[in-house]
Amino acid sequence: MSEGQSSARTPAGGRAPVGRPLLSLTLASMMDEVHAHSGAVYLLSPDHPVLEMAVMAGLPRAFAAPWERVGLSAPIPVSDAVRERRLVWVGGEEEMARHYPRIAVVLPYPFSLAALPVATGTRAYGAVFVTWPGTHPRELSDWERDHLTAACDRLAVRLERAAEQSLPLAPEPDLLAAPLVGGMAGTLGTVEAARMVSRLPYGLCSLDLHGRVGFANAAAAELLDVPANRLLGAQMWASVPWLNDPVYEDRYRAALFSQQVTSFVALRPPDEWLSFRLYPSTTGLSVRISRARAVTEMNRAAPRSGQEQPRLVTITQVLSLAGALTETVGVEDVVRLVAAEIVPAVGGRGLVILGSRAGRLRVLGHQGYADARVVERFDGMPLSEPTPGSQVLRSGVPAFFESREEIERLYPALLANPSEFAAWAYLPLIASGRPVGTCVLSYAAPHHFTTEERAVLTNLAGLIAQALERAMLYDAKHRLAHGLQEALLPHTLPSLAGIEAAARYLPATQGMEIGGDFYDLVPTQGMAAAVIGDVQGHNVTAAGLMGQVRTAVRAYTTVGQAPEEVMRSTNRLLLELGADLFASCLYLRLDPAHGRAVMSRAGHPPPLLRRPDGRVRVLDLAGGPLLGIDGSAAYPSTEVDLSPGSLLVLYTDGLVESPGTDFEDSVADLCRRLTDLGDLPLDDLADALVRHGADAENRLDDIALLLLRALPDD
Repeated sequence: MSEGQSSARTPAGGRAPVGRPLLSLTLASMMDEVHAHSGAVYLLSPDHPVLEMAVMAGLPRAFAAPWERVGLSAPIPVSDAVRERRLVWVGGEEEMARHYPRIAVVLPYPFSLAALPVATGTRAYGAVFVTWPGTHPRELSDWERDHLTAACDRLAVRLERAAEQSLPLAPEPDLLAAPLVGGMAGTLGTVEAARMVSRLPYGLCSLDLHGRVGFANAAAAELLDVPANRLLGAQMWASVPWLNDPVYEDRYRAALFSQQVTSFVALRPPDEWLSFRLYPSTTGLSVRISRARAVTEMNRAAPRSGQEQPRLVTITQVLSLAGALTETVGVEDVVRLVAAEIVPAVGGRGLVILGSRAGRLRVLGHQGYADARVVERFDGMPLSEPTPGSQVLRSGVPAFFESREEIERLYPALLANPSEFAAWAYLPLIASGRPVGTCVLSYAAPHHFTTEERAVLTNLAGLIAQALERAMLYDAKHRLAHGLQEALLPHTLPSLAGIEAAARYLPATQGMEIGGDFYDLVPTQGMAAAVIGDVQGHNVTAAGLMGQVRTAVRAYTTVGQAPEEVMRSTNRLLLELGADLFASCLYLRLDPAHGRAVMSRAGHPPPLLRRPDGRVRVLDLAGGPLLGIDGSAAYPSTEVDLSPGSLLVLYTDGLVESPGTDFEDSVADLCRRLTDLGDLPLDDLADALVRHGADAENRLDDIALLLLRALPDD
């Protein structure tokens, strides 16, 4: 259990903690019942939406380093289990890669996992996960599910009682097998057994779950070229320089996770190849070492003796973050992800992302600050001001402040605005050789930054910088695209004699959030023309072409072309522009004085007509292909009765289309909604229709809607 967690749950001068190791006993019993080989218990922080690992069993905690503290919104099994109050089952490495790719990148081994919430009917206390070797069936059995669920329910009740009685949980050690240290005779039980092992022509080693050597025979020491007394008690890759490579340590991790025999070959300098075969169990590994005489080619260079290699735990942290950052789109996404997943993982409590524009600091986002004014006062501050954020942004050199006194001594101006935090890491975000911002990690208590931690944070900052650079570019394009689209769509609809109109537009919620949907209402002599259409694509090109099509329709309307001629002219224009994009379109000439409308359609969804008596029908109009396909295409027109009180509903496919839904069923559903809503004011009706079409969080297409109601004669 981390310092932050234990202190958060143990009130000063409080009551004595729960006597027995509740979490450890529960986890051990649970794993034993379902024959799992590793697991962990997480507790929900009382102050933050963060899950903190309290106890781990069966594997070293270092294996789960990227997920020791995780945000409740993080896309990992334990967070999903708590948020959704359900058992999450991952039946193997393929399923892990499909549903949780960030974990699969770091732990690409064959194993199964179940995560469950620890919760009562009213409150969540944490989560549990357990894992099985790759030999476990792909499905979780009913009895395993029942055992796990019952154990978590019992633990939740115990935690609820402890909370009601204000009994804190004392820190509990992880459940790992004790390391095997000592002489050969003591390890193997008898002197004769030790003599037998010493006579074997190949090397034998015993490793505990942390990879520490508990036993090595003479042949192993000779083959590794390291005295036995230097091997005992140390990790093999730490005491044997040429094995200090993450690739070899990864094989040890793979064996423990999968509980399957694993092997590899390694080059002992200068030219001797050795074969290592790892036999795992739930208490550690047995390693057989022999000469690999049959190896004739290797496809990678050997690590140089004495060269310091990066530790695998650091690499897993970087891989986990890299996988997460690939999913970010805008700057807000980057801030949210770093706050939810990175800040908890490194023990921080607050986050600020700073950028610059026109020689001034800009606060791009922040989380974790109770008083936002502490952060926002820096927004717009000249870069020349003596602040750690601007200094790091200008110099590109990270700065670490282990206490409030240290930062205030170097930057006394900060005394006027005290912060709730007590330690800070200011990390320069450098991408493409230039600074793009500063990442500020804030800690609740004084914090000593070790050399290794500073290196890890600096490496993480490099990945954040690349994501931030992409996000800032995306946001700039996004603003440009929306500005273009806003300029091309009508800001208001003209007032027309005999016609009441209302329109709505909603962008997509994925991609550039911009599309080619458009609508327009054009007054003409004694009549009016209406148009709605959808240019293929969701980008600036689609928006630009949409503007050209809308302008062309206006021009052809102004010169008095009939509906079918307007469509033919627009079709030819689209082909002449050579944009290689298609467009659907519905054009109609309204004649309210005579109670009629003449329509022409090019591959567009059919309009709906609600009669004055409330009946709704789909207008199955004749029409032609999409605009921009066939230069000789014809677009016949159809006359429709538009008596006073009639309502025309024109829409784009984003209102009715969704994955897995039949188009005709969706149109029929829209007709039913139009009937049920009755004679609402036109603006209220438009809001109700698009609100239903916008229910999905992941709207794949934009929506345009144009309502036209024929008014009775005065």
